[in-house]
Amino acid sequence: MLGRGRKVRLETERLTLRLPLHADYRPWCALRQDSRDFLQPWEPTWAPDHFSRKSFTNRVYWSQRSVQTGSGVPLFMIRRSDSALVGAITLDHIRRGPAQSATTGYWIGQPFARQGYMREAIKALVHYAFTTLDLSRIEAGCLPENTPSRRLLESCGYKYEGVAQSYLQIDGRWRNHVLFANLRSDRRGRTDVG
Repeated sequence: MLGRGRKVRLETERLTLRLPLHADYRPWCALRQDSRDFLQPWEPTWAPDHFSRKSFTNRVYWSQRSVQTGSGVPLFMIRRSDSALVGAITLDHIRRGPAQSATTGYWIGQPFARQGYMREAIKALVHYAFTTLDLSRIEAGCLPENTPSRRLLESCGYKYEGVAQSYLQIDGRWRNHVLFANLRSDRRGRTDVG
């Protein structure tokens, strides 16, 4: 368990990864709205109140509870040079006991895509998960046609493990996902993503 009052703050070369704050509402709305066409094909259908202040407030409280209960680490990615919100990354579904595992999810605003920010964030979160949280396995999934996400995961040490049929509802439809995992003690060597 991460523990009550635990602050999570990770630093990379260009980013600060931290919990969302109420003050992030306007930058989050602007980035998500400006990136709508870029993000929606890869995400679950947005709720009608996706951009409401109340929905964002619930997101902030959910983030705080996730860290307090040890079930997740949802972080906003803030560019240090100008404090711009560039995206978010989450270590979620943390399972203890014999599993010692979690799932990675992420999104990045279109203006910041393909500039290496997400690679920095994933590597920092994986390091945190293995060293501070003592996890053994971190999973991730993406749509088969999302080649940039597949390449990103492989470049961060995730290895292809297979395909899950009708894994998640994305953009309103049940979709297959390509599954990857990053293991703390990985001796599998490189795997090809077909």
